[in-house]
Amino acid sequence: MNYRVFVPVFAIAVATVCGVMDGHAQAPVAPTPSAQSARAAAAAKAYALRTPWGDPDLQGSYTTTNENGVPMERPNQYPAQGAMSDAEFQKIVRTRQESARASAGRIGGAATGAGPPHWYEHLDAEPTQLWMLSDPADGKLPALTAEGQRRLKARAPRVAEPSRFEHFTLYDRCITRGLIGSVLPVIYGNSLDITQGPGVVAIRNEMIHETRVVPLDGRPRPDASIRNYMGVSRGRWEGNVLVVETTNFTDQTAIGINGSGNAHSEAMRLTERFIPVDSKTVRWEVTVDDPTTWTKPWTFGLPLVRDSSQAVVEYACHEGNYAIRNMLTGAAAQGR
Repeated sequence: MNYRVFVPVFAIAVATVCGVMDGHAQAPVAPTPSAQSARAAAAAKAYALRTPWGDPDLQGSYTTTNENGVPMERPNQYPAQGAMSDAEFQKIVRTRQESARASAGRIGGAATGAGPPHWYEHLDAEPTQLWMLSDPADGKLPALTAEGQRRLKARAPRVAEPSRFEHFTLYDRCITRGLIGSVLPVIYGNSLDITQGPGVVAIRNEMIHETRVVPLDGRPRPDASIRNYMGVSRGRWEGNVLVVETTNFTDQTAIGINGSGNAHSEAMRLTERFIPVDSKTVRWEVTVDDPTTWTKPWTFGLPLVRDSSQAVVEYACHEGNYAIRNMLTGAAAQGR
């Protein structure tokens, strides 16, 4: 299905995005999520790649690796709308790269680490923004509701020496990282694939090998009693932007890297916007609406970068998950 049809306005789109129509190079976009979002929205209007059946063509292999280390919320040292020179931003990028390289051998624990540095994909990450959250405008998460605070306090802390399988997270057990946690960048395995067909889009994550099949035909959702970790998705096109709304979640996953972070409720609704910027970039923006957890909805985003060298490969997590078996066997031998 990886066919593309170029229409004549594509040349105009490229010129507009690159900022060369008036003979001048485009100024660097501010490294804030709101500026990146505005750029993406403007570029999407001119996006011209089409499938043979006429839908905007977003197909391909993507990676989020370059945004590794970018926090969800705005760090206090950066103003929400402040300007920054490209030289200042690149200095921050280099500092983050140096920190990533220095800590690579200690990932997973200072005693054993998680393998040699060449295992890691994030050491040369070149982010486009300083934080991810664009709404609220101050770059900070909304306050938790009373129920959200109660759920946060009730969450069991991680057990240092697990002796039961319940002591492990869903990610530890190779079950899921949740919808958002499956896309947020980590040290490796940041690939995802978008494949389209008439009336349907499939979104496949490398870690942990989950695929969402998103109908675009307006079919009804299943009953509210039908729930799963990745929810139930329905999509539509708004111009050139793919909008995917997902409901029917469980309350067993959270929003954060590898599925860590704040736990959401079953009432959560996610609205994803896949915004085509150019032939190599799709901006992924997500609005989280969970009125039992946060006092108001909030939105974050990051770029998906098309990279044919980062095709999704098998992530045989469960098949190679000797850690849980060995740790539980050891705990049993010690009588814990």
